[in-house]
Amino acid sequence: MSEEEETFEEEEDAGVPQLQMEQDHPEEGDQPEEGGEEERPEGEEGEEHEGEKIPENPLTQEILPECLSLLSKTGDGLAHAYIRLDVHERELTNINILKSYIHLRFVDLSKNNLKDISPLSALTRLLVLKADFNLLTSAKLDEMPYLQMASFSNNKISSTEGCNHPMLEHLNLNNNEITHVTGLDPVKLSRLHTLELRGNKLETSAGIYLPNLKNLFLAANTLKQLEGLQRLTKLTTLHLRENQLEKLDGFSEEIQSLQYINLRANNISAVSEVEKLACLPKLRALTLLENAIAEEDEYRIDVIIVLPKLERLDKDEFTEDERNESKELAVTRAEEKKMAQQKAEAEEAKGDSED
Repeated sequence: MSEEEETFEEEEDAGVPQLQMEQDHPEEGDQPEEGGEEERPEGEEGEEHEGEKIPENPLTQEILPECLSLLSKTGDGLAHAYIRLDVHERELTNINILKSYIHLRFVDLSKNNLKDISPLSALTRLLVLKADFNLLTSAKLDEMPYLQMASFSNNKISSTEGCNHPMLEHLNLNNNEITHVTGLDPVKLSRLHTLELRGNKLETSAGIYLPNLKNLFLAANTLKQLEGLQRLTKLTTLHLRENQLEKLDGFSEEIQSLQYINLRANNISAVSEVEKLACLPKLRALTLLENAIAEEDEYRIDVIIVLPKLERLDKDEFTEDERNESKELAVTRAEEKKMAQQKAEAEEAKGDSED
């Protein structure tokens, strides 16, 4: 299976709604591999700026007219104003001028050299913000009352603080430098359904206590343990690909909506760990490729024995033959286990009588 086919199926499994700003530039409509953002080529942008001073290049009144579009009525209905701004890929270092453009609702600042986006706090009508591929060390903004989608992928952000916007539905912090999840307020973020934290430096899932979260993407971190998942009772999709998980502790029947888990390329070696997922009442699809367990001869049969409600493993649905074989093997193993137990008890009783 090609990487493109694999990516498509993973995104289809996730079922994540695409809340994106309308685009004039065609490349932004593409869907790159699992995460929705391109890779920054080695040596480009952020890395090349490490040792050199970036020349000042502020957004100016002269540039703005060609970047504004979508004329709409203002909030009071008494005038008209442009509500979309697209200044992607202009090497901008300063956006202070935007403090005066309070009617903007859709803003694309991607692929610039911005270290500070605090002027956006003045845009209280903002709905969609794209600030990917910049030099940001923080995503912190004043509380934005209408912000629904915010994307800060491929920056240098080290914290999840300052993202508590009451209407926020989709937050993308992929490919940053976050080591711990802190400051996400479960009350203020009650509408958040999708959180993307791929490609960071997380070692645990602790700190993600969001009551209505449906899609959680934690691939390509350094996760060694799962914590706090029992609070995610509405979660339907969980991506944990390319981490360092050896054990699958942390799941519970309270996670009653979870249907799909991607555990590809972790360190799962025993079916006894997979059996810990049996507590999930709606789990129907699981990916375990590139784990040691997937190399076992009867891997698929072993998995369906401990997870009989599972419909698909590693993108392939279980066949009727596999289900029948698993039932027969489960009976055989149960009988063997019972006989071994009876034998052990008999030997123990014999030893006691001899004493």
